[in-house]
Amino acid sequence: MRGVKLLAACLYLAAAATVVVHAEDPYFHHVWNVTYGTASPLGVPQQVILINGQFPGPNINSTSNNNVIINVFNNLDEPFLLTWNGIQHRKNCWQDGTPGTMCPIMPGTNYTYHFQPKDQIGSYFYYPTTGMHRAAGGYGGLRVNSRLLIPVPYADPEDDYTVLIGDWYTKSHTQLKKFLDGGRTIGRPDGIVINGKSGKGDGSDAPLFTLKPGKTYRVRICNVGLKTSINFRIQNHKMKLVEMEGSHVLQNDYDSLDVHVGQCFGTIVTANQEPKDYYMVASSRFLKTVITTTGLLRYEGGKGPASSQLPAGPVGWAWSLNQFRSFRWNLTASAARPNPQGSYHYGKINITRTIKLVNTQGKVDGKLRFALNGVSHTEPETPLKLAEYFGISDKVFKYDTITDDPTPEQIKNIKIEPNVLNITHRTFVEVVFENHEKSVQSWHLDGYSFFSVAVEPGTWTPEKRKNYNLLDAVSRHTVQVYPKCWAAILLTFDNCGMWNVRSENTERRYLGQQLYASVLSPEKSLRDEYNMPETSLQCGLVKNTPKPVNPYAGA
Repeated sequence: MRGVKLLAACLYLAAAATVVVHAEDPYFHHVWNVTYGTASPLGVPQQVILINGQFPGPNINSTSNNNVIINVFNNLDEPFLLTWNGIQHRKNCWQDGTPGTMCPIMPGTNYTYHFQPKDQIGSYFYYPTTGMHRAAGGYGGLRVNSRLLIPVPYADPEDDYTVLIGDWYTKSHTQLKKFLDGGRTIGRPDGIVINGKSGKGDGSDAPLFTLKPGKTYRVRICNVGLKTSINFRIQNHKMKLVEMEGSHVLQNDYDSLDVHVGQCFGTIVTANQEPKDYYMVASSRFLKTVITTTGLLRYEGGKGPASSQLPAGPVGWAWSLNQFRSFRWNLTASAARPNPQGSYHYGKINITRTIKLVNTQGKVDGKLRFALNGVSHTEPETPLKLAEYFGISDKVFKYDTITDDPTPEQIKNIKIEPNVLNITHRTFVEVVFENHEKSVQSWHLDGYSFFSVAVEPGTWTPEKRKNYNLLDAVSRHTVQVYPKCWAAILLTFDNCGMWNVRSENTERRYLGQQLYASVLSPEKSLRDEYNMPETSLQCGLVKNTPKPVNPYAGA
């Protein structure tokens, strides 16, 4: 009888194992070789960062819940890291690719990223977070498609195109880094690129994309540049905005879109014009001198060059603010799960903490620095998350060196040190970005999306909450703040980890305008956060230290 029971138990376990294998989400493996190479983004040969010989790097085409595995071989002469801008890495900041969460991949070595873009149908991109590598490329598109069972609120397009727009400098990333290390600004960009190229605009450019007359196309537009907001438009074509950084939005038609650094828009473009060539146009915003470039669209079988008369871009930031206010969450569209994405009533949750973040710039020891609430962040040799995980955070950083409501005196006197906020798990927090400066800011939060409920001129006060959009603000990961304005976001800090809050202006981020939000699991439970992977790199004070044995346990 015992033998029968044992056999039955074995058969049950075998069946269960089979179910697990079949139920597991698919794996997609990539091997990336990161090298230097030569390209001519602005018509002049210069050193760029290639991934598998490509500039920009390969597009990642994923589906929600896929396991994305990327083995990155660093063949540069400097340490290297990639971040996956907008991917939330639930319970898994170990894959986030920021210097506060990971040791860099040293020259001549490799590291394998493993992450799942869960429930995040939408348009994203990746880029390097080390040094000023972003100024040399190393970036590429990342799209997350819907699973077959989950409908999206538009018909399947004929094709799916990624448009990576950004400012560009002819000086190398090492030269730009020297400027910043020496206390200087990198100045204004030398040009604008579309997918790594700047069009001549004389009809001789090869087309970037081809359209079939009468068909619709998904066109994803991301600003991957260093510091410049860019307006994007297509000659004679409307763009129907359908998605923004992982959220379906109310579908309005736009002649042009302001895309701020770090942001991505998903649009639908219909090839409904006379079959010939047309220009995509990308031009700088909020610079004294407008910089413009073009990229060519070609209709199949079309005859005739694109018109040299380019559509004009908008002027001033008031236009841009009004466009921001037109963006609305689509409350009836399905989310990545089979329930409407608008079923989350964020406007009815009590705020438990308000954090005001004021950006400033100044000089420390005669050198330019950028700060938040008077603290200019510096990256310690031991990543913040590793210090926390190994129980030595007191040797590396202090929590809460800034206050939630800084005084003018605190803002004025800039200190250089790690900037880490301790945020209680599952609290509903209001974050206000206040910009007293004359330039547009762009702010990004890793590990989350947030509800961008208001952007307004002036100074924030609690009375301004009456102007918040508490019904259908778009859930996104990057928000712009116009000069002498403020922006308010709401979110629940329910994703444990060490998460970067950063200026997407690379110059500002490099010189300290960023911080980390530490969200710890009160129960130290695997339900809330994964243990450090066995393959994770170790450096700094924990370089040769054995990993803690199962510090996060339980259900």
